[in-house]
Amino acid sequence: MSRIKQVFEDLAKNKKKGLIPFITAGDPDPGHTVEMMHVLVDAGADVIELGVPFSDPMADGPVIQRASERALVKGVNLEKCIGMVKEFRLKNHHTPVVLMGYANPIERMGWAHFADIASKAGVDGVLIVDYPPEECVEFADELKKVGIDPIFLLAPTSSMGRIEQVAQAAHGYIYYVSLKGVTGAANLNTTSITSIIGDIRAKTNTPIAVGFGIRDAVTAKAVSQTADAVVIGSAIVQLLESAPPETGLKLLKQFLTEIRVALDA
Repeated sequence: MSRIKQVFEDLAKNKKKGLIPFITAGDPDPGHTVEMMHVLVDAGADVIELGVPFSDPMADGPVIQRASERALVKGVNLEKCIGMVKEFRLKNHHTPVVLMGYANPIERMGWAHFADIASKAGVDGVLIVDYPPEECVEFADELKKVGIDPIFLLAPTSSMGRIEQVAQAAHGYIYYVSLKGVTGAANLNTTSITSIIGDIRAKTNTPIAVGFGIRDAVTAKAVSQTADAVVIGSAIVQLLESAPPETGLKLLKQFLTEIRVALDA
């Protein structure tokens, strides 16, 4: 059983909701990324999404775009991200790690080679924003061969046909984008989320994680009433961007702990 599947089964058994924080690998400093990953776990993360910096992140708002730019300037690439996961696994063998990014770096590396080294490093899932299911059948097969879950996105604009397609292709969890727009946007509509998640659940038993626009404990709690997990990215990246270097990890742990407490209340 994959680590992701085990985590969601344990959450369901204990009647808890999952907390999935996102950080950009290499931001604010490549030497601190693995330490940040351990802090996320200490604060209650169930799964970690590790963003692979990319020069043209079409789905990401300005906060994560700036984080990618800072990391790229410091030389962080896909291979180094995989190396960070490998280092993380020296001390943590149970928390799933999902690489989230874009197709170009993976295609340059080659599907089979990427799947091989990612699996050996301890990567559990891969979410490629610009790989819809119909365009990456062979890539998804390469991932599944080595025990990595291919994770796909659904959005408020997804048709019932698209929902059925993703429901059949997704492993690990389905990432539901809670609003129209880029990461970090506002105007979260929990009523709309509830309705569409109902449509998704009618097609699959795969867990559903909701992200984009969840910025605090209140919205995380509200979304968790329907979702199996919440994803928090821009709020974390913005916190790290604005925090003094000497207090960033402390503030990160405090922020995520507040979310964990709200989800468990």
